[in-house]
This record gives sequence, structure tokens and C-alpha cells, in this order.
Amino acid sequence: MYKRILVPTDGSEITAKAIQTAVALAKSTGATLTTLSVKEPFPYSAISEMQPVPPQEFYDAQERIAAARVKAVVDSAKDSGLNCDGYTVEALHPWEAILDHAKQQGCDLIVMASHGRRGMSALLLGSETSRVLTHSPLPVLVVK
Repeated sequence: MYKRILVPTDGSEITAKAIQTAVALAKSTGATLTTLSVKEPFPYSAISEMQPVPPQEFYDAQERIAAARVKAVVDSAKDSGLNCDGYTVEALHPWEAILDHAKQQGCDLIVMASHGRRGMSALLLGSETSRVLTHSPLPVLVVK
């Protein structure tokens, strides 16, 4: 059925449900898992003489957060006896990074949460999830 499943993570509670679903599905189908956390780029438009956070400090914090999210997925898979490759990437549009990563890794299914941490526009169906659904050539399993 499925051979390689991508489960993007933003660390939210609803994403934890998507991770559990992806792990169970991978275990039942014999698929391998890959996970991705997308880091926000430095807000260059906010550069002024009085920056609240220096760029390198921002990048380091983003990487720490993304790496911790990826590690949580990898550990969850490992606890279920599965291997999981973890990646972090920086992108302005997470949905594009998700689709690019799925293509690069040869994934044949994306499992993601119905919404994440993207503000008011994500109340019913997350804006990133909606864009992945709209643009994905792959099947997408949306977990509520």
C-alpha cells in the first residue's frame, strides 16, 4: 500500500494525533516514516537599528525548536519499533516545503493535522493543510 509516509510537525497538540496516526499506519503497512519541521525565515523587513533579536540568535532558536519537534516524532516512531528520518528546513511557505520534501524523499502519502498554529485563518481547516490538499499530487490524510 504505502511505502514512505511524511508527517510534518509543528509541535501542536493536534499534530501529536497526526503523528500517532502516521506511526500506526506505517506499522500496519510496513511503510517507513519521515518527518519534517519547517522553520520560519528571519523577518528581514523588521531589521532596524534596534533589533529585538539578532539574526543568528533567531536562527539558532528556530533550529532548536524545529529539532525538538522532529526528535519527538522520531522518538515516537522508535517507541513503536519503527525508523523515522527527521529533517528541518527553512521556508517562507510551509506547505511548499512539505510538498517539496515529500517529492525529494519519494513519499507516497502525507499525514498531517487539520490545523496547527497559524492563527485565526486556521480555525476550521489549517491554511497550510488546505494548501497542501490543494496542491499535492499525493494522497493526504488529514487528522482531526
